[in-house]
Amino acid sequence: MEFIGTRGEGKVTGAEAVVKGIAEDGGLFVPASFPQVTPAEMEEMLGMDYPERAALILKKYFGEYPEEELLEELKKAYSSFEDGDPAPLVKVENGTFILELFHGPTCAFKDMALSVLPYLLRKGCELCGVKEKILILTATSGDTGKAALESFADKEGVKIAVFYPEDGVSKMQKLQMCTQDGENVSVTAVRGNFDDCQTGVKKIMGSEKCRSSIAEKGYVISSANSINFGRLAPQICYYFSAYLDLVSSDQIAMGDRVDFAVPTGNFGNILAGYYAKKMGLPVGTLICASNTNNVLTDFFRTGTYDRKRPFYRTMSPSMDILVSSNLERLIFELSGRDAALTAERMRSLAQTGRYTLRAEELKELKENFCAGWTSEDDTVECVYEFFTEYGYPMDTHTGVAMHVAEQYEKKREDDPSAEKRKLVVVSTASPYKCPQDVLYALTGNDVKDSFKGVKRINLLTAMKVPEAIKSVRYKPIRFKTTVSADKMFDELMKFL
Repeated sequence: MEFIGTRGEGKVTGAEAVVKGIAEDGGLFVPASFPQVTPAEMEEMLGMDYPERAALILKKYFGEYPEEELLEELKKAYSSFEDGDPAPLVKVENGTFILELFHGPTCAFKDMALSVLPYLLRKGCELCGVKEKILILTATSGDTGKAALESFADKEGVKIAVFYPEDGVSKMQKLQMCTQDGENVSVTAVRGNFDDCQTGVKKIMGSEKCRSSIAEKGYVISSANSINFGRLAPQICYYFSAYLDLVSSDQIAMGDRVDFAVPTGNFGNILAGYYAKKMGLPVGTLICASNTNNVLTDFFRTGTYDRKRPFYRTMSPSMDILVSSNLERLIFELSGRDAALTAERMRSLAQTGRYTLRAEELKELKENFCAGWTSEDDTVECVYEFFTEYGYPMDTHTGVAMHVAEQYEKKREDDPSAEKRKLVVVSTASPYKCPQDVLYALTGNDVKDSFKGVKRINLLTAMKVPEAIKSVRYKPIRFKTTVSADKMFDELMKFL
Protein backbone atom coordinates (compact mmCIF):
# COMPACT_ATOMS: atom_id res chain seq x y z
CA MET A 1 0.00 0.00 0.00
CA GLU A 2 1.30 3.44 -0.97
CA PHE A 3 0.43 6.68 0.81
CA ILE A 4 0.20 10.24 -0.49
CA GLY A 5 0.11 13.63 1.23
CA THR A 6 -3.06 15.72 1.33
CA ARG A 7 -1.11 18.78 0.17
CA GLY A 8 0.81 17.11 -2.64
CA GLU A 9 3.84 15.35 -1.18
CA GLY A 10 4.83 12.27 -3.21
CA LYS A 11 4.18 8.62 -2.45
CA VAL A 12 5.60 6.81 0.58
CA THR A 13 5.14 3.33 2.02
CA GLY A 14 2.96 2.58 5.03
CA ALA A 15 6.05 2.20 7.20
CA GLU A 16 7.39 5.58 6.02
CA ALA A 17 4.03 7.22 6.73
CA VAL A 18 4.13 5.92 10.31
CA VAL A 19 7.75 6.91 10.93
CA LYS A 20 7.39 10.40 9.44
CA GLY A 21 4.04 11.05 11.11
CA ILE A 22 3.36 14.13 8.98
CA ALA A 23 4.42 15.09 5.47
CA GLU A 24 7.21 17.64 5.13
CA ASP A 25 4.86 20.11 3.42
CA GLY A 26 2.56 19.96 6.48
CA GLY A 27 0.01 17.67 4.87
CA LEU A 28 -1.29 14.41 6.29
CA PHE A 29 -0.67 10.99 4.80
CA VAL A 30 -3.63 9.09 3.35
CA PRO A 31 -3.78 5.77 1.46
CA ALA A 32 -3.33 6.15 -2.30
CA SER A 33 -6.55 4.11 -2.57
CA PHE A 34 -8.80 2.47 -0.02
CA PRO A 35 -8.39 -1.30 0.27
CA GLN A 36 -11.66 -3.24 0.25
CA VAL A 37 -12.91 -5.80 2.73
CA THR A 38 -14.78 -8.44 0.74
CA PRO A 39 -18.06 -10.10 1.78
CA ALA A 40 -16.13 -13.36 2.19
CA GLU A 41 -13.68 -11.64 4.57
CA MET A 42 -16.58 -10.17 6.56
CA GLU A 43 -18.02 -13.67 6.99
CA GLU A 44 -14.58 -14.97 7.98
CA MET A 45 -14.17 -12.25 10.61
CA LEU A 46 -17.39 -13.28 12.38
CA GLY A 47 -15.50 -16.17 13.98
CA MET A 48 -12.41 -14.15 14.87
CA ASP A 49 -11.45 -12.47 18.14
CA TYR A 50 -10.63 -8.76 18.21
CA PRO A 51 -6.85 -9.00 17.53
CA GLU A 52 -7.50 -11.28 14.55
CA ARG A 53 -10.07 -8.87 13.11
CA ALA A 54 -7.68 -5.95 13.62
CA ALA A 55 -4.83 -7.83 11.96
CA LEU A 56 -6.91 -8.48 8.84
CA ILE A 57 -7.78 -4.76 8.54
CA LEU A 58 -4.32 -3.39 9.33
CA LYS A 59 -2.56 -5.81 6.98
CA LYS A 60 -4.40 -4.14 4.09
CA TYR A 61 -2.64 -0.85 4.89
CA PHE A 62 0.69 -2.17 6.13
CA GLY A 63 1.44 -4.97 3.70
CA GLU A 64 5.18 -4.81 4.33
CA TYR A 65 4.71 -5.77 8.00
CA PRO A 66 5.05 -9.56 8.59
CA GLU A 67 1.53 -10.97 8.97
CA GLU A 68 2.17 -13.39 11.83
CA GLU A 69 4.27 -10.85 13.72
CA LEU A 70 1.56 -8.20 13.34
CA LEU A 71 -1.06 -10.54 14.77
CA GLU A 72 1.21 -11.53 17.66
CA GLU A 73 1.88 -7.88 18.53
CA LEU A 74 -1.83 -7.08 18.42
CA LYS A 75 -2.55 -9.94 20.80
CA LYS A 76 0.13 -8.63 23.18
CA ALA A 77 -1.15 -5.05 22.92
CA TYR A 78 -4.75 -5.97 23.76
CA SER A 79 -3.92 -8.54 26.42
CA SER A 80 -3.66 -5.74 29.00
CA PHE A 81 -7.28 -4.66 28.44
CA GLU A 82 -9.81 -5.57 31.13
CA ASP A 83 -12.04 -8.63 30.77
CA GLY A 84 -10.37 -9.86 27.59
CA ASP A 85 -12.48 -7.82 25.15
CA PRO A 86 -10.91 -4.53 24.04
CA ALA A 87 -14.10 -3.16 22.44
CA PRO A 88 -17.29 -4.72 23.88
CA LEU A 89 -20.63 -3.76 22.37
CA VAL A 90 -23.23 -3.33 25.11
CA LYS A 91 -26.98 -3.35 24.52
CA VAL A 92 -28.86 -1.16 27.00
CA GLU A 93 -32.44 -1.92 28.05
CA ASN A 94 -33.99 0.56 25.61
CA GLY A 95 -32.25 -1.02 22.61
CA THR A 96 -29.36 1.45 22.50
CA PHE A 97 -26.00 -0.03 21.56
CA ILE A 98 -22.89 1.41 23.21
CA LEU A 99 -19.41 0.60 21.94
CA GLU A 100 -17.20 0.74 25.05
CA LEU A 101 -13.67 1.78 24.14
CA PHE A 102 -12.39 2.56 27.63
CA HIS A 103 -11.17 -0.80 28.92
CA GLY A 104 -7.49 -0.21 28.13
CA PRO A 105 -4.55 0.79 30.37
CA THR A 106 -5.54 4.48 30.63
CA CYS A 107 -9.36 4.16 30.47
CA ALA A 108 -9.88 6.03 27.20
CA PHE A 109 -10.38 5.08 23.56
CA LYS A 110 -6.89 6.31 22.65
CA ASP A 111 -5.57 3.04 24.10
CA MET A 112 -7.13 1.17 21.17
CA ALA A 113 -4.54 2.65 18.81
CA LEU A 114 -1.70 3.75 21.06
CA SER A 115 -1.21 0.24 22.43
CA VAL A 116 -0.36 -0.79 18.87
CA LEU A 117 1.60 2.27 17.69
CA PRO A 118 4.93 1.41 19.41
CA TYR A 119 5.16 -1.78 17.36
CA LEU A 120 4.12 -0.08 14.12
CA LEU A 121 6.75 2.60 14.72
CA ARG A 122 9.53 0.26 15.83
CA LYS A 123 8.99 -2.10 12.92
CA GLY A 124 8.54 0.84 10.57
CA CYS A 125 11.97 2.17 11.50
CA GLU A 126 13.46 -1.26 10.87
CA LEU A 127 11.77 -1.53 7.46
CA CYS A 128 12.85 1.99 6.48
CA GLY A 129 16.42 1.58 7.70
CA VAL A 130 16.06 4.40 10.25
CA LYS A 131 18.95 4.14 12.73
CA GLU A 132 18.33 7.32 14.69
CA LYS A 133 16.35 7.43 17.92
CA ILE A 134 12.73 8.54 17.68
CA LEU A 135 11.22 11.60 19.36
CA ILE A 136 7.45 11.25 19.76
CA LEU A 137 5.95 14.72 19.87
CA THR A 138 2.35 14.89 21.11
CA ALA A 139 -0.27 17.54 21.80
CA THR A 140 -3.17 16.40 23.95
CA SER A 141 -6.56 17.58 25.10
CA GLY A 142 -6.36 15.02 27.88
CA ASP A 143 -6.54 11.40 26.79
CA THR A 144 -3.97 11.03 24.00
CA GLY A 145 -1.17 12.25 26.25
CA LYS A 146 -1.58 9.63 28.96
CA ALA A 147 -2.22 6.81 26.48
CA ALA A 148 0.91 7.74 24.50
CA LEU A 149 3.03 8.09 27.64
CA GLU A 150 1.89 4.71 28.90
CA SER A 151 2.61 3.04 25.56
CA PHE A 152 6.10 4.49 25.04
CA ALA A 153 7.40 4.73 28.63
CA ASP A 154 10.88 3.20 28.91
CA LYS A 155 10.79 1.89 25.34
CA GLU A 156 14.33 1.63 23.97
CA GLY A 157 15.41 4.17 21.36
CA VAL A 158 12.41 6.47 21.96
CA LYS A 159 11.68 9.65 23.86
CA ILE A 160 8.20 11.11 24.17
CA ALA A 161 7.25 14.72 24.92
CA VAL A 162 3.64 15.63 25.67
CA PHE A 163 2.18 19.14 25.75
CA TYR A 164 -1.26 19.79 27.27
CA PRO A 165 -3.31 22.99 27.88
CA GLU A 166 -2.70 24.18 31.44
CA ASP A 167 -6.38 24.54 32.38
CA GLY A 168 -7.89 22.48 29.57
CA VAL A 169 -7.91 18.93 30.96
CA SER A 170 -9.72 17.31 33.87
CA LYS A 171 -7.88 16.99 37.19
CA MET A 172 -7.76 13.23 36.76
CA GLN A 173 -6.34 13.51 33.23
CA LYS A 174 -3.68 15.90 34.53
CA LEU A 175 -2.79 13.60 37.42
CA GLN A 176 -2.48 10.62 35.10
CA MET A 177 0.02 12.50 32.91
CA CYS A 178 2.02 14.33 35.54
CA THR A 179 2.66 11.20 37.63
CA GLN A 180 3.83 9.15 34.65
CA ASP A 181 6.72 6.77 35.24
CA GLY A 182 9.58 6.39 32.76
CA GLU A 183 13.00 7.90 32.17
CA ASN A 184 12.22 8.77 28.56
CA VAL A 185 9.07 10.87 29.10
CA SER A 186 8.38 14.60 29.43
CA VAL A 187 5.09 16.35 30.21
CA THR A 188 4.66 20.12 29.89
CA ALA A 189 1.65 22.38 30.46
CA VAL A 190 1.07 25.18 27.96
CA ARG A 191 -0.62 28.49 28.70
CA GLY A 192 -3.49 28.40 26.24
CA ASN A 193 -5.86 25.83 24.82
CA PHE A 194 -5.43 22.58 22.90
CA ASP A 195 -5.27 24.41 19.57
CA ASP A 196 -2.21 26.32 20.85
CA CYS A 197 -0.55 23.01 21.78
CA GLN A 198 -1.44 21.39 18.47
CA THR A 199 -0.27 24.40 16.45
CA GLY A 200 3.02 24.42 18.36
CA VAL A 201 3.63 20.73 17.69
CA LYS A 202 2.84 21.14 13.98
CA LYS A 203 5.19 24.11 13.73
CA ILE A 204 8.04 22.13 15.26
CA MET A 205 7.38 19.15 13.00
CA GLY A 206 7.10 21.37 9.92
CA SER A 207 10.16 23.53 10.61
CA GLU A 208 13.38 22.48 8.89
CA LYS A 209 15.35 24.46 11.49
CA CYS A 210 13.64 22.61 14.38
CA ARG A 211 14.07 19.25 12.71
CA SER A 212 17.77 19.95 12.12
CA SER A 213 18.30 20.93 15.77
CA ILE A 214 16.57 17.74 16.88
CA ALA A 215 18.59 15.70 14.37
CA GLU A 216 21.80 17.08 15.90
CA LYS A 217 20.68 15.44 19.14
CA GLY A 218 20.37 12.13 17.28
CA TYR A 219 16.59 12.03 16.88
CA VAL A 220 14.00 12.03 14.11
CA ILE A 221 10.49 13.29 14.89
CA SER A 222 7.26 11.35 14.73
CA SER A 223 3.86 11.87 16.30
CA ALA A 224 1.42 9.93 18.47
CA ASN A 225 -1.49 12.19 17.52
CA SER A 226 -4.02 10.98 15.00
CA ILE A 227 -2.31 13.14 12.36
CA ASN A 228 -0.07 10.03 12.20
CA PHE A 229 -1.81 7.38 10.10
CA GLY A 230 -0.32 4.73 12.38
CA ARG A 231 -2.50 6.17 15.15
CA LEU A 232 -5.57 6.44 12.97
CA ALA A 233 -5.53 3.03 11.27
CA PRO A 234 -6.16 0.86 14.39
CA GLN A 235 -9.27 2.95 15.09
CA ILE A 236 -10.86 1.72 11.84
CA CYS A 237 -10.86 -1.80 13.29
CA TYR A 238 -13.39 -1.25 16.06
CA TYR A 239 -16.06 -0.04 13.63
CA PHE A 240 -15.77 -3.35 11.78
CA SER A 241 -15.76 -5.28 15.06
CA ALA A 242 -18.88 -3.52 16.38
CA TYR A 243 -20.72 -4.23 13.16
CA LEU A 244 -19.70 -7.89 13.22
CA ASP A 245 -20.83 -8.18 16.85
CA LEU A 246 -24.26 -6.89 15.79
CA VAL A 247 -24.40 -9.54 13.09
CA SER A 248 -23.19 -12.40 15.31
CA SER A 249 -25.75 -11.49 18.01
CA ASP A 250 -28.58 -11.50 15.40
CA GLN A 251 -29.30 -7.81 15.87
CA ILE A 252 -28.80 -7.17 12.13
CA ALA A 253 -28.28 -9.19 8.98
CA MET A 254 -24.98 -8.96 7.10
CA GLY A 255 -25.30 -6.03 4.71
CA ASP A 256 -27.71 -3.97 6.83
CA ARG A 257 -26.55 -0.42 7.31
CA VAL A 258 -25.70 0.88 10.81
CA ASP A 259 -25.37 4.46 12.11
CA PHE A 260 -22.64 5.55 14.52
CA ALA A 261 -22.74 8.56 16.89
CA VAL A 262 -19.25 9.76 17.81
CA PRO A 263 -18.16 12.45 20.32
CA THR A 264 -15.81 14.50 18.20
CA GLY A 265 -12.94 16.92 18.77
CA ASN A 266 -9.92 16.47 16.52
CA PHE A 267 -12.00 14.41 14.05
CA GLY A 268 -9.80 11.30 14.09
CA ASN A 269 -12.31 8.93 15.72
CA ILE A 270 -15.19 9.70 13.38
CA LEU A 271 -12.85 9.83 10.38
CA ALA A 272 -11.90 6.22 11.15
CA GLY A 273 -15.59 5.36 10.78
CA TYR A 274 -15.66 7.12 7.40
CA TYR A 275 -12.57 5.18 6.32
CA ALA A 276 -14.29 1.94 7.39
CA LYS A 277 -17.20 2.92 5.15
CA LYS A 278 -14.79 3.61 2.26
CA MET A 279 -13.43 0.07 2.80
CA GLY A 280 -16.88 -1.42 2.33
CA LEU A 281 -18.40 -1.51 5.84
CA PRO A 282 -22.18 -0.89 5.55
CA VAL A 283 -22.22 2.39 7.49
CA GLY A 284 -25.30 4.56 7.18
CA THR A 285 -24.85 7.98 8.79
CA LEU A 286 -21.89 9.10 10.90
CA ILE A 287 -23.24 11.45 13.57
CA CYS A 288 -20.69 14.07 14.56
CA ALA A 289 -21.41 15.15 18.16
CA SER A 290 -19.83 18.33 19.53
CA ASN A 291 -19.99 20.21 22.80
CA THR A 292 -20.32 24.00 23.09
CA ASN A 293 -17.24 24.35 20.88
CA ASN A 294 -19.50 23.56 17.94
CA VAL A 295 -17.30 24.61 15.03
CA LEU A 296 -17.89 21.25 13.33
CA THR A 297 -21.67 21.47 13.67
CA ASP A 298 -21.65 24.81 11.86
CA PHE A 299 -19.28 23.44 9.23
CA PHE A 300 -21.54 20.48 8.47
CA ARG A 301 -24.54 22.80 8.25
CA THR A 302 -23.05 25.60 6.11
CA GLY A 303 -19.92 24.20 4.44
CA THR A 304 -17.81 27.01 5.96
CA TYR A 305 -15.19 26.17 8.56
CA ASP A 306 -14.62 29.21 10.79
CA ARG A 307 -12.33 28.86 13.79
CA LYS A 308 -12.67 32.54 14.77
CA ARG A 309 -15.17 32.14 17.56
CA PRO A 310 -15.23 32.04 21.36
CA PHE A 311 -13.44 29.09 22.96
CA TYR A 312 -15.22 27.38 25.86
CA ARG A 313 -13.81 25.15 28.58
CA THR A 314 -16.36 22.43 29.17
CA MET A 315 -16.97 19.26 31.19
CA SER A 316 -15.99 17.26 28.08
CA PRO A 317 -12.44 18.70 27.80
CA SER A 318 -11.10 16.23 25.23
CA MET A 319 -13.50 17.85 22.75
CA ASP A 320 -12.54 21.45 23.53
CA ILE A 321 -11.00 22.04 20.11
CA LEU A 322 -11.56 24.66 17.40
CA VAL A 323 -9.10 23.36 14.79
CA SER A 324 -9.88 19.73 13.97
CA SER A 325 -6.72 18.49 12.28
CA ASN A 326 -8.11 15.29 10.78
CA LEU A 327 -10.80 17.22 8.92
CA GLU A 328 -8.05 17.93 6.38
CA ARG A 329 -8.17 14.28 5.34
CA LEU A 330 -11.94 14.45 4.82
CA ILE A 331 -11.92 17.64 2.74
CA PHE A 332 -9.13 16.09 0.64
CA GLU A 333 -11.56 13.26 -0.21
CA LEU A 334 -14.50 15.63 -0.77
CA SER A 335 -12.41 17.72 -3.19
CA GLY A 336 -11.78 14.70 -5.38
CA ARG A 337 -8.30 14.36 -3.84
CA ASP A 338 -7.27 17.80 -5.06
CA ALA A 339 -4.00 18.39 -3.15
CA ALA A 340 -3.53 21.95 -4.43
CA LEU A 341 -7.03 22.96 -3.31
CA THR A 342 -6.54 21.26 0.08
CA ALA A 343 -3.24 23.11 0.59
CA GLU A 344 -4.92 26.40 -0.37
CA ARG A 345 -7.71 25.79 2.15
CA MET A 346 -5.24 24.98 4.92
CA ARG A 347 -3.35 28.21 4.15
CA SER A 348 -6.63 30.10 4.30
CA LEU A 349 -7.46 28.49 7.65
CA ALA A 350 -4.05 29.50 9.03
CA GLN A 351 -4.18 33.05 7.65
CA THR A 352 -7.86 34.02 7.81
CA GLY A 353 -9.32 31.37 10.12
CA ARG A 354 -11.78 30.01 7.56
CA TYR A 355 -12.46 28.23 4.28
CA THR A 356 -15.60 27.18 2.39
CA LEU A 357 -16.57 24.03 0.53
CA ARG A 358 -18.12 24.00 -2.93
CA ALA A 359 -21.82 23.15 -3.18
CA GLU A 360 -21.21 19.66 -4.56
CA GLU A 361 -18.73 18.94 -1.74
CA LEU A 362 -21.25 20.03 0.91
CA LYS A 363 -23.85 17.76 -0.70
CA GLU A 364 -21.52 14.75 -0.47
CA LEU A 365 -20.65 15.69 3.11
CA LYS A 366 -24.32 15.62 4.10
CA GLU A 367 -24.82 12.26 2.38
CA ASN A 368 -22.35 10.65 4.80
CA PHE A 369 -22.55 12.73 7.97
CA CYS A 370 -24.91 14.71 10.14
CA ALA A 371 -23.89 16.88 13.06
CA GLY A 372 -25.26 18.28 16.28
CA TRP A 373 -24.03 19.80 19.52
CA THR A 374 -24.89 19.62 23.20
CA SER A 375 -24.93 22.36 25.83
CA GLU A 376 -23.46 21.79 29.28
CA ASP A 377 -26.95 21.59 30.80
CA ASP A 378 -28.09 19.05 28.20
CA THR A 379 -24.97 16.95 28.82
CA VAL A 380 -25.68 16.85 32.56
CA GLU A 381 -29.34 16.02 31.97
CA CYS A 382 -28.51 13.23 29.52
CA VAL A 383 -25.97 11.55 31.83
CA TYR A 384 -28.40 11.81 34.77
CA GLU A 385 -31.53 10.63 32.96
CA PHE A 386 -29.81 7.74 31.21
CA PHE A 387 -28.44 6.42 34.49
CA THR A 388 -31.72 6.97 36.32
CA GLU A 389 -33.74 5.14 33.67
CA TYR A 390 -31.37 2.38 32.60
CA GLY A 391 -28.72 2.15 35.34
CA TYR A 392 -25.92 2.78 32.85
CA PRO A 393 -23.27 5.35 33.93
CA MET A 394 -21.44 7.22 31.19
CA ASP A 395 -18.77 9.89 31.06
CA THR A 396 -19.50 13.41 29.89
CA HIS A 397 -18.02 12.96 26.38
CA THR A 398 -20.29 9.97 25.81
CA GLY A 399 -23.12 12.06 27.25
CA VAL A 400 -22.58 14.60 24.46
CA ALA A 401 -22.78 11.84 21.84
CA MET A 402 -25.82 10.22 23.47
CA HIS A 403 -27.78 13.49 23.55
CA VAL A 404 -27.04 14.24 19.89
CA ALA A 405 -27.89 10.62 18.99
CA GLU A 406 -31.26 10.91 20.76
CA GLN A 407 -32.09 14.09 18.83
CA TYR A 408 -31.12 12.37 15.58
CA GLU A 409 -33.31 9.35 16.36
CA LYS A 410 -36.31 11.56 17.15
CA LYS A 411 -36.01 13.26 13.74
CA ARG A 412 -35.82 9.89 11.99
CA GLU A 413 -38.86 8.60 13.88
CA ASP A 414 -40.82 11.61 12.61
CA ASP A 415 -39.77 10.87 9.03
CA PRO A 416 -41.87 8.01 7.59
CA SER A 417 -39.48 7.64 4.64
CA ALA A 418 -36.39 7.12 6.83
CA GLU A 419 -34.68 3.74 6.59
CA LYS A 420 -34.85 1.79 9.85
CA ARG A 421 -31.29 1.28 11.11
CA LYS A 422 -29.51 0.28 14.31
CA LEU A 423 -27.47 3.02 15.97
CA VAL A 424 -24.24 2.58 17.94
CA VAL A 425 -23.06 5.30 20.35
CA VAL A 426 -19.27 5.29 20.62
CA SER A 427 -18.23 5.64 24.27
CA THR A 428 -14.75 7.11 24.47
CA ALA A 429 -13.85 7.27 28.17
CA SER A 430 -14.57 5.75 31.55
CA PRO A 431 -16.78 7.85 33.87
CA TYR A 432 -13.78 7.83 36.23
CA LYS A 433 -11.71 9.96 33.80
CA CYS A 434 -13.80 13.03 34.70
CA PRO A 435 -15.18 11.97 38.09
CA GLN A 436 -16.09 15.40 39.43
CA ASP A 437 -18.21 16.28 36.40
CA VAL A 438 -19.83 12.85 36.24
CA LEU A 439 -20.67 12.98 39.96
CA TYR A 440 -22.21 16.43 39.47
CA ALA A 441 -24.30 15.11 36.59
CA LEU A 442 -25.50 12.12 38.60
CA THR A 443 -26.14 13.82 41.96
CA GLY A 444 -25.85 17.60 41.62
CA ASN A 445 -23.00 17.55 44.15
CA ASP A 446 -19.65 19.25 43.63
CA VAL A 447 -16.43 17.86 45.06
CA LYS A 448 -12.98 19.41 44.74
CA ASP A 449 -11.08 16.17 45.13
CA SER A 450 -11.08 13.80 42.15
CA PHE A 451 -10.78 10.71 44.32
CA LYS A 452 -13.77 11.66 46.45
CA GLY A 453 -15.63 11.82 43.16
CA VAL A 454 -14.34 8.37 42.22
CA LYS A 455 -15.42 6.89 45.56
CA ARG A 456 -18.89 8.39 45.40
CA ILE A 457 -19.48 7.29 41.80
CA ASN A 458 -18.42 3.80 42.80
CA LEU A 459 -20.84 3.77 45.74
CA LEU A 460 -23.66 5.10 43.57
CA THR A 461 -23.16 2.94 40.48
CA ALA A 462 -21.18 -0.10 41.72
CA MET A 463 -19.08 0.31 38.57
CA LYS A 464 -15.62 -1.15 39.12
CA VAL A 465 -12.85 1.42 39.61
CA PRO A 466 -10.06 0.64 37.12
CA GLU A 467 -6.62 -0.05 38.55
CA ALA A 468 -5.22 2.72 36.34
CA ILE A 469 -7.32 5.24 38.28
CA LYS A 470 -6.70 3.79 41.75
CA SER A 471 -2.94 3.64 41.26
CA VAL A 472 -2.59 7.36 40.51
CA ARG A 473 -3.77 8.54 43.90
CA TYR A 474 -0.52 8.19 45.84
CA LYS A 475 2.00 8.61 43.04
CA PRO A 476 4.32 11.63 43.26
CA ILE A 477 3.80 14.43 40.74
CA ARG A 478 6.92 14.46 38.54
CA PHE A 479 6.09 17.15 36.00
CA LYS A 480 5.25 20.70 37.07
CA THR A 481 6.58 22.92 34.25
CA THR A 482 4.32 25.42 32.47
CA VAL A 483 5.42 27.42 29.40
CA SER A 484 3.91 29.77 26.86
CA ALA A 485 3.23 28.32 23.42
CA ASP A 486 6.22 30.11 21.89
CA LYS A 487 8.57 28.37 24.35
CA MET A 488 7.51 24.79 23.54
CA PHE A 489 10.55 24.13 21.35
CA ASP A 490 12.93 25.51 23.98
CA GLU A 491 11.42 23.17 26.57
CA LEU A 492 11.70 20.29 24.14
CA MET A 493 15.40 20.93 23.59
CA LYS A 494 15.98 20.96 27.36
CA PHE A 495 14.38 17.53 27.52
CA LEU A 496 16.61 16.18 24.75
